[in-house]
Amino acid sequence: MPSLECLVIGLYLGLLTILGAYGFHRIQLLYLYLRYRKIKPQPIGRFDELPRVTIQLPIYNEMYVVDRLLESIARIDYPKNKLDIQVLDDSTDETQIIARAKVEELKKQGFDIAYVHRKQRKGFKAGALQAGLQSAKGDFILIFDADFVPQPSIVKELIHYFTDPQVGMVQARWGHLNQSYSLLTQVQSMMLDGHFIIEHIGRNRSGRFFNFNGTGGMWRKSAILDAGGWQDDTLTEDMDLSFRAQMRGWKFIYVPDIVTPAELPCEINAFKGQQFRWAKGSAQTTKKLFWQVIKAKIPLKVKIELIFHMTNNFAYVFLLVLAVLQLPNMWLRHYFESPKLVWFDLPLFMLTSASIAAFYLVAHHAIYGRILEAFWKLPMMMAVGIGLSLNNARAVIEGLFGPHGEFVRTPKHGITSRNHSWKNKKYKTSHQAYSWIEIILGVYFLATILIAIAIGAWSTVPFLLLFMVGFLYVGFTSLIHSSQSVEQTNVTGQNGQLLCAKA
Repeated sequence: MPSLECLVIGLYLGLLTILGAYGFHRIQLLYLYLRYRKIKPQPIGRFDELPRVTIQLPIYNEMYVVDRLLESIARIDYPKNKLDIQVLDDSTDETQIIARAKVEELKKQGFDIAYVHRKQRKGFKAGALQAGLQSAKGDFILIFDADFVPQPSIVKELIHYFTDPQVGMVQARWGHLNQSYSLLTQVQSMMLDGHFIIEHIGRNRSGRFFNFNGTGGMWRKSAILDAGGWQDDTLTEDMDLSFRAQMRGWKFIYVPDIVTPAELPCEINAFKGQQFRWAKGSAQTTKKLFWQVIKAKIPLKVKIELIFHMTNNFAYVFLLVLAVLQLPNMWLRHYFESPKLVWFDLPLFMLTSASIAAFYLVAHHAIYGRILEAFWKLPMMMAVGIGLSLNNARAVIEGLFGPHGEFVRTPKHGITSRNHSWKNKKYKTSHQAYSWIEIILGVYFLATILIAIAIGAWSTVPFLLLFMVGFLYVGFTSLIHSSQSVEQTNVTGQNGQLLCAKA
């Protein structure tokens, strides 16, 4: 076989082996979840006198949801004289007016609440949190993003875990306000449920590191300060601080039975932007902390898992290259009559795909118990994950080699049901050129499927269908959503509450 052909097939098998390693890591997390799922965390005691808690609400241009957020904060069941609320508003739009008015209203109701507006958005969310920390009155800091609607009991449910002086952070599980809104939100909920059930439980209860998710969790203020505070040199300040704090010896606790619901992005460009920020930020965190992790005095099993954790999004780069190699690899095998090679890559394909299937099916069953419902969602979730590979691979490469970048907020629209519309709001969309590349990749896989059928490579067709559907869905949906006009009248909920004002 000529050298070029050997190189192509060798690279293909090498990439598949790397993805197989990440698949094996996913199976390891599933094993840890199944082994430790019944060991539920409990506070070691209860505070005789409730401590003071600061609630930080970092917001930026959140006119559609800021009122809902502050209403939910006002319903929290905790003594007002022990609650300190900070509205950390970096907004440049009408959010300022809405937030100021609501803060004044809550002040009249007896809440200790402050409105803090920064004219310069230095450090983005990390900068806002760090600035707010300087004046925070509480020894414990509870953080909520603008799209969350925390339940009234959440402070009392979280606070008693801090009776253990080694506990630095307690994370609640995210719920979904608009899970059933569309196919896209159902796919997202399945992705997040896998993260919050399998990954968090498996890591936390087996003694591995897990990360604060940026919202829906409470910190001990001294743990933040001891770890170096909020730093703005990555786009995932939550992951960065989490790993620094745990390497300093602080204990983290994950409590999945405490659920705080939030709004999922219902527009695919917003979703892609969120995924881009998470993937780029994780790559930046890897670049920043990798050698600290290597030199850290932590158990080897914790260190290995942490490296997989930080580099998890790197798999998108390998997946994208693997996708491009599908057609030449298949054609070369057919041309040189090398059918035995299938015995190398088929087990690796099965390891990768089967681990994904088991991972998300188990997570869905753990929360909802409706396993049959998960089976029909699973192929589309896998396809969308593949379709995101161009978007997320770009993010990883930028995170490793590009500029720091701007913290681009994920637009929220106050949507909780199919009766509410996200359409026609003003926000930045992803570059349409990349959407066309995704469509071209989808057409490329359509051609690859036809060639596979023509040469009798039937075993590859199911996998190729996932690639085709994923790229075409992500590409076309991105173009359709970005083509919406920017004018829309008010959107109200079923009870008449204003959810979205005219932009």
